[in-house]
Amino acid sequence: MRLIAALLLVIVHGLIPQAVTARQGSAVSPRNANYTISARLDPATRAITGVGRLEWRNRTANPTSELRLHLYWNAWRDADSTWARGRRLAGDTAIESRPESDRSAIDLTALRLVTNGPPTNLLDRMTVVAPDDGNTRDRTLTSVRLDTPVKPGEIITLEVGWTARVPKPFDRTGALGSYFFIAQWFPKIGVLEDTGWRAAQFHAATEFYADFGRYDVSLTVPSGWVVGATGQETTREAHDNNTTTHRYVAIDVHDFAWTTAPDFVERRARFEEAGLAPVDLRVLLRPEHVNQAERHITAAREALKHLGQRLGPFPWPNLTVVDPVTIVNTRTQGASTGGMEYPTFITADTRWTNRWSDANLEDVIVHEIAHQYFQSAVATDEVREAWIDEGLATWLTGDVLEAAFPNRFSTVGRYFGGLVSWRQLDVPWSRLHQGYYLDDYRLVPGWDAPTTPTLRQSPRTWDYTIYARTPLVLETLRGLIGRDAMTRVLATFAARGRFEHPTGADFMAAIESVSTPETRLLFERTLNSADTFDYAVEDVVVHTQVGRPVESTVVLRRLAAGTFPVNIAVTFGDGSQVTERWDGATPWHTLQFERPSDVVRVEIDPDRALALDVNRTNNSWTSTPQASHAANRWTRRWVMWMQQLLLTYAFFV
Repeated sequence: MRLIAALLLVIVHGLIPQAVTARQGSAVSPRNANYTISARLDPATRAITGVGRLEWRNRTANPTSELRLHLYWNAWRDADSTWARGRRLAGDTAIESRPESDRSAIDLTALRLVTNGPPTNLLDRMTVVAPDDGNTRDRTLTSVRLDTPVKPGEIITLEVGWTARVPKPFDRTGALGSYFFIAQWFPKIGVLEDTGWRAAQFHAATEFYADFGRYDVSLTVPSGWVVGATGQETTREAHDNNTTTHRYVAIDVHDFAWTTAPDFVERRARFEEAGLAPVDLRVLLRPEHVNQAERHITAAREALKHLGQRLGPFPWPNLTVVDPVTIVNTRTQGASTGGMEYPTFITADTRWTNRWSDANLEDVIVHEIAHQYFQSAVATDEVREAWIDEGLATWLTGDVLEAAFPNRFSTVGRYFGGLVSWRQLDVPWSRLHQGYYLDDYRLVPGWDAPTTPTLRQSPRTWDYTIYARTPLVLETLRGLIGRDAMTRVLATFAARGRFEHPTGADFMAAIESVSTPETRLLFERTLNSADTFDYAVEDVVVHTQVGRPVESTVVLRRLAAGTFPVNIAVTFGDGSQVTERWDGATPWHTLQFERPSDVVRVEIDPDRALALDVNRTNNSWTSTPQASHAANRWTRRWVMWMQQLLLTYAFFV
């Protein structure tokens, strides 16, 4: 078995193009946005005071006379921000329902150009801009006018100073008690492309887009508090005022996030696997979750192994996993800091558990580590093309979970506001249903095509479009081209785009080697369209005459706008079978048969190749109804469940 495993590893690595990583001494990314930051946290007032220097190089072919700076935390300043408007449209009054003390703000106190000669004050030249929606009350994006344009290839240096108030958690950022998770917390330059600045306001349905660089960040917190952050800690200096400065350095990253708390419990481990580079693991646990330390480590190791075998070496030498505070019965959505990714730094999602229950800890850790490839290393634009990073990461998560954690069961977080989850031992975990959210997608297929710019998608349904429709499209693609070809496509895209800014067009280019008319049709009708798919067997009409073959007519229907070719499996009374192909384009279609026996079973898409079909129950027909078997089975289960409920009630009363 070991020999077979070794041979399989060699074969898989042969499918993966060689990729560069940030482990090398020389730069492997453009490093055109380099930050040196010193910041101090006052936990009592939840205030951050920061100063820093930004060295920025114009990578484009054109000069620029302005800079664009993100001030993300102003999204949670008041109810007038574009983010708040988007959340209201989605049905979440995240700002209005919270007191003023829960909100945040970020204010620049200094902005100077110090490249050559005396410093130039730019603070009074900064103006708020709203290129996405014209919301003049939104303060998450600013423009700074320059006297002298920055030429192609030229480097400028900015000095910045700012103050910020840490909110109670919004969008997986903020503080709860003495636990702080800090992301998108500093003035951050946008991305300049040949066509102009690609810098967006902060929208409720988008994440982020930034250039690569080197981060040298010194964080001053109360002494004794544990700090975790992007990159690696290089020094630690204690001060007389009972504070300690932790210095972290990260190279070839496009973001920097950090966390601190006085009661984190640290566990360290090392990932080592033949043929893959080692990775130092650090897990920061809440005290109440220390008994789950091994689960965190095991999940991280399995993710690093399987993703490494599919996509190449992990991009950096270390990874920190943060176990966030569990949020229960919150008044607003988005209050958790769990389930988020930053370069070398992820948050998990741990809840109370015992051997009879099982939160989705492994799912979250595998998903966030998949994001280390897509999006942290392959820095796609999450603001406009979130389908790439979230879709690929979600599809890979299902693929890895199926391989690394077999014999799993479905889990529901139904008790005490989600604090206690329960493992359903009669519902095996399904790649389609739990991995790719097929059940959720069936309820809300989405209003937009995945390739619609994410910031333009409906805040009510964008997550179904991005997190469900896209991986279901990729699962359909896997069925068309095969597992090895799918591995080769993703590995090629990861290698070509690593430490760059690839686009959806680059992903399409990666599949050219395995592209067929059917795969191109798939993308056209699924990624570039919001149409829903639903095929059904409408009826089977049988006509018999003595001395003549039985005539069977199968009536098929397309019940939704989406069209795609599907197979039709037909079984006859004598046990013979045939498979027909329907292009799925017409509203209805018939199949005619003259055979010795009649049709007894029909199934559309028997191999479940079209994963986007929203109703599988109408895909088949049988001459012998099976409803009574299902009814009897579920009746027994419900009667047993009611008996247990009444016994439990009697025990307490």
